[in-house]
Amino acid sequence: MVASARTEPRGSMAMELTIGDPTLMARLERGMDASEERLRALAAEARDPYVAEVAGHLFGRGGKRLRPLLALVGAEFGERCPERRPERRPAAADPSAAGASATGTAATDPSATDLSAAVDAAVDAAALAELVHVASLFHDDVMDQGLTRRGVPSVNARWGNTTAVLAGNWLLSKAAQLAAELGPETIRLQSKVTNRLIMGQIRELVGPSDDDDPLSHYFTVVAGKTAALIAMALQLGAVRTGAPDRVVQALAEYGEHLGIAFQISDDILDVTSTSEVSGKEQGKDLAIGVASLPVLLALADERPEAGELRTLLTAATATAAEGTGLPKAVALLHRCGALAEARTVLHARLLRARTALNGLPDGPATQVLHALCDFVARRDH
Repeated sequence: MVASARTEPRGSMAMELTIGDPTLMARLERGMDASEERLRALAAEARDPYVAEVAGHLFGRGGKRLRPLLALVGAEFGERCPERRPERRPAAADPSAAGASATGTAATDPSATDLSAAVDAAVDAAALAELVHVASLFHDDVMDQGLTRRGVPSVNARWGNTTAVLAGNWLLSKAAQLAAELGPETIRLQSKVTNRLIMGQIRELVGPSDDDDPLSHYFTVVAGKTAALIAMALQLGAVRTGAPDRVVQALAEYGEHLGIAFQISDDILDVTSTSEVSGKEQGKDLAIGVASLPVLLALADERPEAGELRTLLTAATATAAEGTGLPKAVALLHRCGALAEARTVLHARLLRARTALNGLPDGPATQVLHALCDFVARRDH
């Protein structure tokens, strides 16, 4: 059966942001709760209890819920945004007056009908973005041999790699089905980003060729695996509520840069944060030899510490996995300046994200996007 109760604190990113519009933040929280309910309902559509349980394993399991939040923020820029709709008119005292029903329902109240449709559009966008994201997490944990995710056993750790891959595929199929219900533009966005996501995973698995620059390869992978989905979430929300094309494009540019910055912060957290904070094993990427940005920067360094790290990582990643080499590798990353350099790259990407916001109308929703940049900037401190 699908888990319906939260077993970990939600800790959503919206709760960690500081802006001067509590009404908007409350609306975003309600939207994320509604999107989680939508996700659980979609998982239940599997009918098979085993598939429903596996597919819904991470729904409501805490996490930052960044993609649903971004979809809901993107929806704030549309002409059909719930905030822009007229207030629902009170029902007439006489049920026969003005064509009102005895209950004053949305059936005789066009503004209420429009408002309901706008809310549903935003929630559907949030659910769709999270479906694709969770599918990618299932696949990533198989590729990276991850044992925990969001503070609970990963799907592959609990049910095995084959089940994790198939469950991820099932979620992608549900995302495609939902996109088809939402219209041609949503289908185009979802299919394009799914293609970029899978290509990013393949490029990461294969690694750079002899002719590739490792750093360029890294950013290509991150753009496909992380940035594309974050940009899609914003675009989905905006498209679903009728935002102008120039706004959709500005949101997409912001999302690409924010996504790359977010992945860099994840790379840094992999070696600086405890598993209790991140919800994943500390040093997981480093231990299995994933070429994160700090590692790539360190390996390109000319200082003796970089050479020592290179020897440590290439000699045997098993040493790090056993716990004897990992602390030394982390210390070397600090000493050779790779973590500081990675933070410099992170802040440069955040600056580009903020610059993209110049193309958006000023207001509370844009303030949320600035606040997200602030959140990422302080995330590993």
